[in-house]
Amino acid sequence: MTLAFDRRSIESISDNTFVPGNSVTLLHKTRDSFNAIFDAIREARDVICLQFYIFRNDETGTEVADLLKEKAKAGVRVYLLYDHFGSFGTPASFWKGLEKAGISIRASRPFKWSSPFHYVQRDHRKLLIIDGRKVFTGGLNIANEYRGFHLRMKEGWRDTGIMLRGPIAPALFRIFMATWKTWGGGNIPLPDVVPSQGVPPSPDNNLPVIPIFASSAKGRRKMRKLLYYSFRNARASIRLTTAYFTPSRRMIDTLEESVQRGVDVRLLLPGISDVPAARYAGRASFSRLLRAGVKISTYQGEVLHAKTSVFDGYWSIVGSANLDFLSLRRNDEGNVGILDEGFGRKMNAVFEDDLTRSTEIREEDWAGRPLREKIKERFFVLFRRRL
Repeated sequence: MTLAFDRRSIESISDNTFVPGNSVTLLHKTRDSFNAIFDAIREARDVICLQFYIFRNDETGTEVADLLKEKAKAGVRVYLLYDHFGSFGTPASFWKGLEKAGISIRASRPFKWSSPFHYVQRDHRKLLIIDGRKVFTGGLNIANEYRGFHLRMKEGWRDTGIMLRGPIAPALFRIFMATWKTWGGGNIPLPDVVPSQGVPPSPDNNLPVIPIFASSAKGRRKMRKLLYYSFRNARASIRLTTAYFTPSRRMIDTLEESVQRGVDVRLLLPGISDVPAARYAGRASFSRLLRAGVKISTYQGEVLHAKTSVFDGYWSIVGSANLDFLSLRRNDEGNVGILDEGFGRKMNAVFEDDLTRSTEIREEDWAGRPLREKIKERFFVLFRRRL
């Protein structure tokens, strides 16, 4: 089969360029992700940059904070950017303790009485950059539920992240620095490093990675355009995993058209959600999607919080953006795209593994769901653009 995705088209749509020569480690088990984050922070020698939507002062957040304080005491420059809305419950004393330890802190999109309605716009990105060499990004936040800290939780929420090493690291550092300056931070000198230095030889060390970050209306238009390009150009398969699915009519139409072209479209969604209203709003679209031939499965067990897409097992997107109105039209989001068949196989393998822990929704069974469920769906879909 001739591949339908190429660098030039993707670069033209996203107005960005692929960065070749990177090592990419896929992290789909929560403990592996947090172990990778802790190990990366411990390895830092010069500068640590963190950007998270939620950073709580619970056991997980406190452990990360203590490690950051240790690194700052050892002379490592630490810069932490948190979203004001997402981290609203974290007390000022927590941030002051970090600042007292020498850590620079900024809050993105703080509340302003002059424009209170803008407070719903959030910086939803997740990013950790170590010495301009190593980068973590994905869907998780710094909080207990993502890590599965409490004894009553066998596992943390099911999320996906990736650890990147190579030339993509300075590119993402520049994105972080631009955001840092937007919210009142000063210049952050990047260490004089060779990003690929120390990466052991491997077939996975030459992957092309493209940043898909959006922090403006223009950026979100490009992100949406790239998403629909991916839907429309897939020839064999579309694998979508998302925590919040409240599709527009355009998205439903496009997924229907993909099935009509013979594409195997599979959608993996949470069986339980931390935002039940959003879950019901998304389920209002199930009847039409199932009739069209879209296969829908719901993850059983812990909360599914991952945000990934794989097209034809070749073009993959991992990051923070959900398939909902807020991610695609309101929030600041951060994703990376990887154009590689080997990595695509890994992504599809994770998807198939998730399906073993999921229940597929059958059209005939869905039609017979209780009336109260249908009423909730019709009610909450009215607020699709607010969830």
